[in-house]
Amino acid sequence: MSASADTVKYDKMSCAELNVAMGDVATDVSRTAVNRGKVAQTNIPTWLWGGQRVAAAVTARQSARIDQLQRQEAAIAAARRSKC
Repeated sequence: MSASADTVKYDKMSCAELNVAMGDVATDVSRTAVNRGKVAQTNIPTWLWGGQRVAAAVTARQSARIDQLQRQEAAIAAARRSKC
């Protein structure tokens, strides 16, 4: 979803809905960060071909998801500041 679509979506929400959305996004960020940490700390045996590459790809994908969620969180925070 683009930033302008997020802005329009969040402008239409009430303060209570924005608070719930902020909590949901924060929970998703935490969950994704914990999972990323688990993958990064996994001891992958050297005999498992491509295991390190897969772990790196999963970690990178989760990092990108965290970045996207943080942008979404910032959009919600801006809507809350202007509205509530």
